Amino acid sequence: MIIKVKVILNAKRNEVVSRIGSILRVKLRAEAVEGKANKELCDFLADFFDVKKSMIFLRKGERGKEKTIEIIGRSEEKLTEILDSIP
Repeated sequence: MIIKVKVILNAKRNEVVSRIGSILRVKLRAEAVEGKANKELCDFLADFFDVKKSMIFLRKGERGKEKTIEIIGRSEEKLTEILDSIP
């Protein structure tokens, strides 16, 4: 499954804030330094979607706030169910 993520950096904690249409808004504690935020985002999303870290791929947006993430290792129905639970 491919999802779009808008990242908000320098937050107090890592959390999914909301979903606006097909875009997931995620707050991260990390700063945008040497790929730290990208790694932290992938690690956080792996925990959030309950998949291995190796199943999360950053496909676009390495240097921007809006990113395209690919998640494998889980059925699309289960991933959609998790996304639909986000207010």
